[in-house]
Amino acid sequence: MRDDAAAKPPLLVFSDDWGRHPSSSQHLIGRLLACRQVVWVNTIGTRPPRFDLQTARRVLEKLRHWSRSAPVAATDAATAPRVLNPRMWPSFGSRFSRRLNRWLLLRALRPVIDALPQPPVVVTTLPLMADLVGALPAKRWVYYCVDDFGVWPGYDGATMQRMERELLAKVDVAVAVSETLVEHLRQLGRSAHLLSHGVDLEHWRRPVPDDGPPELAGLDAPYVVFWGVIDRRMDVDFVRRLSRNPGTGTVVLFGPQEDPDPALWSMPGVAVRPALPFARLPAIAKAAAVLVMPYGDLPATRAIQPLKLKEYLATGKPVVVRDLPATRPWADACDVCETADAFAQAVARRVREGLPESQRLARERLAAESWEGKARLFESWLDGTMT
Repeated sequence: MRDDAAAKPPLLVFSDDWGRHPSSSQHLIGRLLACRQVVWVNTIGTRPPRFDLQTARRVLEKLRHWSRSAPVAATDAATAPRVLNPRMWPSFGSRFSRRLNRWLLLRALRPVIDALPQPPVVVTTLPLMADLVGALPAKRWVYYCVDDFGVWPGYDGATMQRMERELLAKVDVAVAVSETLVEHLRQLGRSAHLLSHGVDLEHWRRPVPDDGPPELAGLDAPYVVFWGVIDRRMDVDFVRRLSRNPGTGTVVLFGPQEDPDPALWSMPGVAVRPALPFARLPAIAKAAAVLVMPYGDLPATRAIQPLKLKEYLATGKPVVVRDLPATRPWADACDVCETADAFAQAVARRVREGLPESQRLARERLAAESWEGKARLFESWLDGTMT
């Protein structure tokens, strides 16, 4: 951490579990660690528990976090924040649960904040922190809106919508990752800055071994690959039609599973695999013939700004995606399709022909989409130095 970091307010960030999956908030805050003191608070969502293996694993993971007697301290402040795992009740749907979570979080966080050199700028990616505004000492509160959780499959949408309205009335500034989310917040009475996702071009273009990745061993090539959360946002009809393509070896879906359609497991030519470390994805991309995003056209997908879109484009591989608000601005750099048939036909064409020169040239503007540049802009809104 640079010496001038002490002059800047620390950051207190409420978001997804640090290091579990690379989210936009982790990319942004990771670029600020060299110049800011950061305390990262691992939080929970409002997805009702299910009696399945995925839920059991997640519960055990959280119990392991909470069983630690002390917060996780970063070994290198330039590469990781101080991470806290406060105990939380897994619901915000009632007055009791909200008051309980407010009490649990305040009890865990007040000593940490009191030990900071000055009150922090607080960033939350979740509306669930609405009850803490005004209760925690803070210089500023920032809502970083990454999704419309009110329409997210499997979430307690009513609670998310209610608490988002409350949060927006209290925070100092709002930042949203897509035009759709900017408009969503405007309809709730709050203006927001637009900050689309960035991309680490060096990560996706560094050399990887020529030998095939072991994660694809035993599967028929050519590989048509998706990585990301596998859930109800995926259009099963698109995947089914894609799997029937002549010349497609295997459709491979990598990612954590959050109540996906069970039909994915019964489709010939489709392989569902666990999530991979971020460092392994360039090797998977190199082996892939085409990278795809077979999302459904849903309220949740119309609001998303998929991290993987610019990552896909940065690999230099052909990319075929669903026609959605987030993908249309890059229609000159990939194939954007409305129907399952058009999607499958585009994939078959790219397997045969590869990346067209026009799409390769269109991707040159990725150079202006670095996470470093996005983080500098984000920091100016955190500190209120730019309006």
